Amino acid sequence: MPTLPSEPSRRSHELRAVAESFGTDAARYDRARPRYPQALVERIAAAGPAVLDVGTGTGIAARQFRAAGCRVLGVEPDPRMAGVARRLGAEVEVAAFEEWEPRGRVFDAVVAGQAWHWIDPAAGAARAARALRPGGLLAPFWNVFTFPAALGDAVADVCRRALPGAPFDAGAMGRGDLGAYGALTDAAAAGVRASGAFGEPELWRHDWEWTYTRDAWLDQLPTQGAFTRLPPDALAAVLDGVGAAIDAAGGSFTMRYATVALVAARGA
Repeated sequence: MPTLPSEPSRRSHELRAVAESFGTDAARYDRARPRYPQALVERIAAAGPAVLDVGTGTGIAARQFRAAGCRVLGVEPDPRMAGVARRLGAEVEVAAFEEWEPRGRVFDAVVAGQAWHWIDPAAGAARAARALRPGGLLAPFWNVFTFPAALGDAVADVCRRALPGAPFDAGAMGRGDLGAYGALTDAAAAGVRASGAFGEPELWRHDWEWTYTRDAWLDQLPTQGAFTRLPPDALAAVLDGVGAAIDAAGGSFTMRYATVALVAARGA
């Protein structure tokens, strides 16, 4: 999950220390992070084969688009993440997207999996418009997860106890809070409208499920923005408590996901 700002005046793209923390264990990030629904990938890929993947990270979404028959170029500011993506076959240019230059290259879709909130929404939309053909799609998307109710309550309680004063709402962990993600899509939509280069944006939603073992979820947990910068003792307390909660729930659980995309077509 993205780490949402604790103060409404602080936009996520301004929280660079968190954004730059994901590369501290890039291999784990690639191994553990959830993928995206194939139906969404194919729906976006229908716009055409040339895809620009913004904030490509370790290339998780890029590989899915390549498997769908697309030619994908990634843009990623963290060379550690880009290095993993390249080793796994992705073509990546290291740059902040707001400063990246298309150099005459034109794409059918500009996508961003779990990354657009780290980019200034107005500058990002304007930069995407420069890279898209008329009618091409700008399509950032996010995974929103929801624990089974009892397990979600237990995990939230662990986080509250282990992380008093944390700059995020531990009680909202894993509640599938589309309202919180609405702040991200609203900011993205405002940037799209401000650019004057796109038609009216729309929301696409794809629901799916994934079953996690205890070990698989504990592998993913440290890759989430709320936890990437925790001191080792605090992270160990969270992992111990969450692991015990999963054990009490039977050792595995089924997570419900909603993948939400903000999609807009570039005007002529």
